Amino acid sequence: MIRVISSGSTSRASIRQRTAVLLGCTAFIALMPAFAGAQDADSETTVLQTITVEGAGQGDADSKTVVATKAAAGSRMTTDIMDTAASVSVVTAKEIQQRAAKSIEEVLQYTPAVTADFYGSDDRFDYYKIRGFDAWAYRDGLTLGDPFGGVREEPYAFERVEVLKGASSTVYGVSDPGGAINYATKLPKTDRFGEVYGTTGSNKRGEVGFDFGDNLTEDNTLSYRLTGKLQNAEKEYDFSQDDEKFIMGGLTWRPTDMTSLSLVYDHLNRDSVPGGGGHPIGTNLDRSVFLGEPDYNYDTTNRNTFSVLFDHDFGNGLTFGSNARYSKSNTGFGYAYVQDNTPDYAGTTVSRDYYGNAQNREDFLIDAHLQYDGSFDFVESRTLAGLDYKRHNGTGTTYYMSAPDINWTNPVYSGAPTYATPYVADVSKQSTVGLYLQQEATFAEKLIVSVGLRNDWMDLSSVDTEWYTNGSPITTESAGDFSEFSKRIGATYRVTDEFAVYASYAESVAPPSVGVDPERGEQMELGVKYSPEAFPALFTASIYDLTKTNITRTNPSTALPETIGEVRVRGIDLEAKAELTDNLSLTGGYSYLVSEIMENGTAGNEGNELAMVPRQTASLWLNYTIDGDGQRGDMTVGGGARYIGSYFYTDANTGSTDGNIVFDAALTYKIRENTSFELNVSNVFDEKYIANAGYGADFYNPGRTIYATIRQTW
Repeated sequence: MIRVISSGSTSRASIRQRTAVLLGCTAFIALMPAFAGAQDADSETTVLQTITVEGAGQGDADSKTVVATKAAAGSRMTTDIMDTAASVSVVTAKEIQQRAAKSIEEVLQYTPAVTADFYGSDDRFDYYKIRGFDAWAYRDGLTLGDPFGGVREEPYAFERVEVLKGASSTVYGVSDPGGAINYATKLPKTDRFGEVYGTTGSNKRGEVGFDFGDNLTEDNTLSYRLTGKLQNAEKEYDFSQDDEKFIMGGLTWRPTDMTSLSLVYDHLNRDSVPGGGGHPIGTNLDRSVFLGEPDYNYDTTNRNTFSVLFDHDFGNGLTFGSNARYSKSNTGFGYAYVQDNTPDYAGTTVSRDYYGNAQNREDFLIDAHLQYDGSFDFVESRTLAGLDYKRHNGTGTTYYMSAPDINWTNPVYSGAPTYATPYVADVSKQSTVGLYLQQEATFAEKLIVSVGLRNDWMDLSSVDTEWYTNGSPITTESAGDFSEFSKRIGATYRVTDEFAVYASYAESVAPPSVGVDPERGEQMELGVKYSPEAFPALFTASIYDLTKTNITRTNPSTALPETIGEVRVRGIDLEAKAELTDNLSLTGGYSYLVSEIMENGTAGNEGNELAMVPRQTASLWLNYTIDGDGQRGDMTVGGGARYIGSYFYTDANTGSTDGNIVFDAALTYKIRENTSFELNVSNVFDEKYIANAGYGADFYNPGRTIYATIRQTW
């Protein structure tokens, strides 16, 4: 056995995911206060009161409106989105239910600057990017990590999903520069509530869910909440399954009006498949055709999570908060997939590979912070100082070998592989300490200046054993210590109570692998926000210039790291969320960006655009309610369209998609006051296109699905 010992950036990076991506150039804005004029023109229209979200995902507001007015994603302090010098989108519980989003990708697919599901029928992970880059995920402000290689989250666990666009390391710590996704866990409430539902539909789906809670004491000091989902289903291709068991229970104790302690446990168990295995390039087969191996086709997740959320108000503007989470997960997948860049079009067979992976990980995270709010003459000040700690222990084993060719016109399956050795096995340990400071000052209720500073100290180690070549395995022990500083400054000016402009500069530090220096990002952004008093709405526009340097990423085809160098993205984002009347709501967005590879070592891709990043995306969803008349219940009709512009499959820009439009629809009918029938159709016209073709196969976008739901609430 050959043993190599190294440290710092001289060692080989651990096998892990990184798919880093992009940045580029463009122009600016146009917003639409025309809605306000249209509202005034209708004398019969009822003027609605704005629903204010008082916390990040707590209370009932998120279930009653698509317009969130406050979020914690911009600075860790719950802040009016109008006052936040950053682009922040919030997908509320109401919007998630309107569209019957079954995955995080579906939750995010109507959010501008976010692209999702660009791997098509590869279903292993949650695939999404913000402003061209993989975006790290967080739950209640604590790191979950890069979704590429992580656990597919269950949307029913969350009250809302907050999307922070752009560099954000001063807020959450080490992360990619495109942005961050923060999930707000459902917590117990101070009153009795609940719902149960049952869903059936496409792909033999059978699903039941429940979410209810109440007070356990008469004085409302102790409350509980129980949330769960059971699912038995298949996917749209043969030899597939998509089963899930999810349960989450929470207790909240409020010994006084100044103190709150919540304990949450959740268990996620998935028994699914990793994907359809792809189709030969250029064949245009039916989505149901399966060219993998039925006997080697699994994707399992077993995760247990314990969370603690504590808040105490000392009075006189001083508060203390702390969140902690412990999780332990076992995940694994194995499958065969088409891998043939030069298929024999005269014949009917294509090459394939076997690929498998098993991961065990244990994570502990804790964040503690003090916040002080005070007023000094004409200045209002908010100061947040905190410390967080993360510890990770994990093991991973990857298997890889060639699989027998398969006849795609008449598949004959070969069975599961017998691996002689793993491809690579690794043991990793990481600990990170972060110290951060957020300062916000509001001058004369007009100018809001915010500054964020953070330093992360990272201690990483890994032991990798590789069987890449014939003969004895090679073991590499590696270690690295890093200290990374990041900063952010922003200013917002409230031109009127309804209109604000802002500018910001922010930095990011992507977490390194052992042997690879951290990737750094910088972003400059200008934006405008409009929140009319006439009806609940938020219209935003932003223009940005984002650069990422020292990029290293993992090639999904080889699982090996590769260097890109420097990438630049420049673009604009437009977003509208509005409750236009009591009966009509709207969400819409548009994003335009241009990415450019500025430096790429010896790969020769300078000047190219980054892979899987469309220049343009657009979306629009409308919900309209027809009031009942006593004999007939209320009926709500919803419909939306998503445009995904053309993008290249690889950084070499050798192949690309066309632009495509996908339509979705929904209908809800109130059978009785607390009973409703819901019908949701995704991809109404069954639009079909190649979502990815960069690694020796075509992967199609998801086809049409139809789901019917009966929901009972109280």
